[in-house]
Amino acid sequence: MTTQPSTTDAPIIQLQGLTKPYGKLHALKGVDLTVERGALYGFLGPNGAGKTTSIRVITGFIRPGEGTARVFGLDAWKDSVAIKRRIGFLPDSPGMYGGLTGQEFLDYLGRLSGDARPVLQRELLERLELPGEALSRKLKGYSQGMKRKVALVQAMQHNPELLIMDEPTDGLDPLMQQVFFALVREFTARGGTVFMSSHILPEVEELCERVAIIRGGRVITTGKVADLRDGRRRSMTVVFRGQPPEKLDAPGVEVVTRVGVTWQLSVSDNINALLRELAGYDIEDMVYERPHLEELFMDHYRSEESSGD
Repeated sequence: MTTQPSTTDAPIIQLQGLTKPYGKLHALKGVDLTVERGALYGFLGPNGAGKTTSIRVITGFIRPGEGTARVFGLDAWKDSVAIKRRIGFLPDSPGMYGGLTGQEFLDYLGRLSGDARPVLQRELLERLELPGEALSRKLKGYSQGMKRKVALVQAMQHNPELLIMDEPTDGLDPLMQQVFFALVREFTARGGTVFMSSHILPEVEELCERVAIIRGGRVITTGKVADLRDGRRRSMTVVFRGQPPEKLDAPGVEVVTRVGVTWQLSVSDNINALLRELAGYDIEDMVYERPHLEELFMDHYRSEESSGD
């Protein structure tokens, strides 16, 4: 099954100088962001940072103040009808017609997207464990997890070019989260593009190749997750079997804590000198961790705060 390519060579999403005022409050303060075709892109920030407002501008639900928002090279506000036919959207709090059954709701949204029989509906229902018995019930009786599954199906069932998701795993149990991760990877493997916002950093780290971090209505950094990790210090735990050393002399190593024979170290990128030094001791265990996205996220936030933003 092939996802239709964009009809232009423009980035799938391009925001330039984007603002959104609400009276004296500015939810967005000049957002610049580019998402290329085929990307699995994470949009990070705590609640209130501007993630949902940015997504509502991209999807044409609210009009921006200054700047431009383009999707498939089209104006996100003026061409919103044409854009909506080519995207799948999972909002943070999906609105559902409680009087409809699950199946009626999915079929109704399928017709709105121009596909009376969405091509992926049956497969998605099976993999997300939504049987016919459940779909025959009214939505008002669904649990939060069931509603989230239905919302995921409606976003993906018509095989869109671009999938936009706001806090996508909210309400899903761990097993269904893994199913969701697999579905998203398969979607991008078919040529689709994903733009997802989240404040749950492990799920972004699990999925996304590139990320942008937004704070106070401004994007403060963008890049590949691997590039953001470059040059960052890493954590190492060393458990000595015998008497530990008085100190460690390897360059770039800081001893964070010493509890008996268990030492917690902070290490710069090059660990070869440290490994040579540790080779002279009897080691029971050693764990060397890569920097987690959460640490990178907090580092950027702390640097912004210290700069007075």
